[in-house]
Amino acid sequence: MDERLIAFKRLLDIMDDLRSKCPWDQKQTIESLRNLTIEETYELADAITANNLEELKGEIGDLMLHMVFYCKIAEEKNAFDISEALNSVCDKLIHRHPHIYGDVEVQNEEEVKKNWEKLKLKEGKKSVLEGVPSALPALVKATRIQEKAKGIGFEWEDAKDVWKKVKEEIEEFEAEIEKNSDQKEEEFGDLLFSLVNYARFIDLSPESALSKTNQKFIRRFQLMEEMIQKDRIDIRNMDLEQMDHYWDKAKTSLKKRGQ
Repeated sequence: MDERLIAFKRLLDIMDDLRSKCPWDQKQTIESLRNLTIEETYELADAITANNLEELKGEIGDLMLHMVFYCKIAEEKNAFDISEALNSVCDKLIHRHPHIYGDVEVQNEEEVKKNWEKLKLKEGKKSVLEGVPSALPALVKATRIQEKAKGIGFEWEDAKDVWKKVKEEIEEFEAEIEKNSDQKEEEFGDLLFSLVNYARFIDLSPESALSKTNQKFIRRFQLMEEMIQKDRIDIRNMDLEQMDHYWDKAKTSLKKRGQ
């Protein structure tokens, strides 16, 4: 038997054991697992951001366990089992890839995406934006909204035009700040949306870029704290100029380490 099938069957068998014998696993519901799954998803995202493939392997396993867990609970409710869930996605993939499983011809990735969105509309969706989850973090959601719109041709033609829009939004935001207007939040949102659009247009992931910057700031800040503590200084009594001195030291130190 294929090693992949052996490993998957082993997970299914363990899930059966846990559900029948472990008090914690017996208590879980689809609702109780929801937040845990979200947490596991973010841990997976952290592993990707850190480019830690060993950690990624473990996080994929954790998420796979959750998927099996949901299917086990659904099976107990006579709703569906894991075979139906897997066959459902297989059927969907075959239907939405007519260039592989049918006679449709495509020239590139963009044509694949456009066909995908058109097929979803044929399936009864009223809007191409219906598939964007409402609970997505705002930065990811903005990217997905723009990608969906692009799928039916609603897209800028040139990166210069997109950047021009970013500068226009900066000017509008600055104007609202100067007036201390109630519209400044809306204009700031427009500015972020336009920056996401530009990043996407030049093949950058805004979420990934910001995640890496967050991690970089954490590394530098924590090293700064360590340096201050090593010099036996109470950070609470320091002014900004003093902290900035240690910040620069931490920055230089990390750069030497390639971080």
